[in-house]
Amino acid sequence: MSANLTYDPATQFGEIHIRGILKRADMVLVEQETAARITSGERPRFLVLLENFAGWEKGEDWNNLDFMFTHGEKIAKIAIVGAGSREAETKAFTGAGLRPTPVAFFSAEEVEQARAWVME
Repeated sequence: MSANLTYDPATQFGEIHIRGILKRADMVLVEQETAARITSGERPRFLVLLENFAGWEKGEDWNNLDFMFTHGEKIAKIAIVGAGSREAETKAFTGAGLRPTPVAFFSAEEVEQARAWVME
């Protein structure tokens, strides 16, 4: 699996580990679980950890914005941790600046700062 979500309903905090090339099918599973949480009334916060991130699976429909438009504003915060060279493209992928959800990028050395920020 290229994306793995662990979620604590008590704190409404989720940690998403993305490794290598992100596969669309794995992202759909994360979106479905997140949508179920939101539908139940939660406002999740996510810490996204990019580990040896190599981009997005080619040949897949990454332009599907249904999830962002139907559930995106109900996510409290998103902190992304990864290599600085990936900041612009990952912020674009998450819709940073287009959605009301605050999205921040942190370097790989700033995991604890990212965790603290997302939980504020």
